Amino acid sequence: MKLNEKTKTAIMLGTLCSVAYLGVYIARNVLSAVTPAMIEGGFTEEYIGQVSSLYFIFYAVGQLINGIIGDKIKARYMISLGLLLAGISNFVFSLVAQSPFAATAAYAMTGFFLAMIYGPMTKVVAENTEPIHAVRCSLGYTFSSFFGSPIAGVLAMFLAWQSVFAVSSAVLAIMAVIVFVCFLSFEKSGRIKYGQYKVVKTDESGEKVTFTEHICVLIEHRMIKFSLVSILTGIVRTSVVFWLPTYISQALDFTAKESAGIFTAATLAISFTTFISIFIYERLGRNIDVTLLLMFACSALFFAGVFFIKLPIINIILMVLAIMSANGAATMLWSVYCPSLRDTGMVSGATGFLDFLSYMAAATANILFANAVSEIGWNNLIIIWIGLMLLGTVLSLPFKRKEKREN
Repeated sequence: MKLNEKTKTAIMLGTLCSVAYLGVYIARNVLSAVTPAMIEGGFTEEYIGQVSSLYFIFYAVGQLINGIIGDKIKARYMISLGLLLAGISNFVFSLVAQSPFAATAAYAMTGFFLAMIYGPMTKVVAENTEPIHAVRCSLGYTFSSFFGSPIAGVLAMFLAWQSVFAVSSAVLAIMAVIVFVCFLSFEKSGRIKYGQYKVVKTDESGEKVTFTEHICVLIEHRMIKFSLVSILTGIVRTSVVFWLPTYISQALDFTAKESAGIFTAATLAISFTTFISIFIYERLGRNIDVTLLLMFACSALFFAGVFFIKLPIINIILMVLAIMSANGAATMLWSVYCPSLRDTGMVSGATGFLDFLSYMAAATANILFANAVSEIGWNNLIIIWIGLMLLGTVLSLPFKRKEKREN
């Protein structure tokens, strides 16, 4: 069947963004994957927790700042520059890891530079493809965000931890060049256009839209509810996954190398969450609220299983299912809700704000989790995770009005 131009554009743009975002998430998951090896090499959980927490803070603040800038600057510049600078600072971290101040600063800047990518990417996809294609494209790079973990795990299995950082940095630099060249080509061919959507006005006066009116537009689009969804899912998809190799090593008594292998297999399964959750979403009549309810409830149930069942294989399976369920809720946020904001003209800014909340929550959780591991133990930490998912379940209730279907 011959594809029309809009479909071709969606496929080309979606593929490019997915591949680029895969590079981002390989780099982002490297520290998590090599944490057991770094601990065996003399680094402490507290040190790694502090480094990763500051990274999350800078990533969160970067999302807020760069998301707003991304509504005004071409995605070609934002994305390619972010990839290149992140690759440089990521590599620097591996060189200065023994120096706490320099290493923390380098890794924090990696987070800030990587935050230049997601908001502009979502905006350019949402504004240059049909709504149904935008969901499919964002599904692709959401899948990439999960698939980066097992690739980082594979690298951690076969390379020294310093080499893993070097490889991931090289991938970012290569993707920076590819993105710049491809986006330039898309712009010249007319496949990508900017400024097609303006901020939706709250009245017909034609006056300049104020900051307050910006907020009102987003509140009308249920930004408050999805902000809470972003916070809850951010803790699981970022912080819980970050500590997964350490959990496998310490709580289940596997070696660092075994933990890396199990982490690879686990995150490979987790990477298919996006497809599973979109399939369920469509089977449920594209009702985002019902899908959120199901995902949060299942995650709470599986985390409860992790608490009660300590047989290693079963425990790991339940942990993976709990994370997959929580990530299913995250997929509704990033692959369905965010692209639906294109008529507001604020896709990048709104997405950046939601990501800011997600990673600030993850940063806070990372500090608390690092201390909790040694102070209250893994079991009490799992109870906290159960509580968070139960809160998400409550957040998804009740349904007082019929929601418009998302495309």
